[in-house]
Amino acid sequence: MNTTDHTFVTPGPAGLGALAVACFGFGAVFLGHVQIGGLPLLAAWLIGGGIVQFTVGVMELKDHNITGGNVFLFFSAFFMFAAAISTMMKFLMLTGIFGDVVPHTYVEGYCWLAGATFLTLLTPAYFKGLKLLFLIVALVVIVLWLIVGIDLEVLSSSAKPIVGYLLMITGFIALYLSGAIVNNHIYGRQLLPTF
Repeated sequence: MNTTDHTFVTPGPAGLGALAVACFGFGAVFLGHVQIGGLPLLAAWLIGGGIVQFTVGVMELKDHNITGGNVFLFFSAFFMFAAAISTMMKFLMLTGIFGDVVPHTYVEGYCWLAGATFLTLLTPAYFKGLKLLFLIVALVVIVLWLIVGIDLEVLSSSAKPIVGYLLMITGFIALYLSGAIVNNHIYGRQLLPTF
């Protein structure tokens, strides 16, 4: 079998669907719609998304897609699994399980600094693909840099609604692209434009 043969079709649409779940969940948090009791529920959904995105990342790497494979592995690790653990730790701290320990998200600002830089450096690779996929990645890059600014206290919390709305927009674009890829594949022609 040569390196262009695929043993599976792309799982990318499932990965985009999982990304949309994270975008909507975090979008709701940044828009102030999630109370403390919603944090464990968000963590559960992120773990589910992490399983999907890890699988997508490995399969994309198997099919020699260095960009998509690495980005989906990154998303599974940090958008999903690490974020789920972080969300649960914040819940436990805020409910007093650890005494009077308060979450200090400053450290997450530095972690997201690495993540934002990583994704920024990989973004040019998306110029060669679907324009909507590039737009999704570009929006996530903007969101990450805003989160870095908020967590490092360079930006005020008044930037949170911007993050929330950008995440919601990104989630809707990811869902549209997911549906377009699957339907276009099934019908063997472009039913929905992917640009």
